[in-house]
Amino acid sequence: MPEITRFYGIIIKIFLTREHNPPHFHAVYGEYNGSFDIQTLEMIEGDLPNKAQSLVREWAETYKDDILKMWNTKTIKKLPPLE
Repeated sequence: MPEITRFYGIIIKIFLTREHNPPHFHAVYGEYNGSFDIQTLEMIEGDLPNKAQSLVREWAETYKDDILKMWNTKTIKKLPPLE
């Protein structure tokens, strides 16, 4: 799964396949994982701690359009980290 950014120990990855709906991305923080719906930014699966979930949502709010474009066009690009 290609990495698109990392910040505060959180790695954001995306696996681009349309059969794998809903459109989502993955966040890895140590031994914790979470899948986030791109449209709602809700964690749809996983066990990420609440603080990590908040940081992921804060980052994704800024880059939501870019992430959805990656999903729709199946093209990967690196995105800036949360600052």
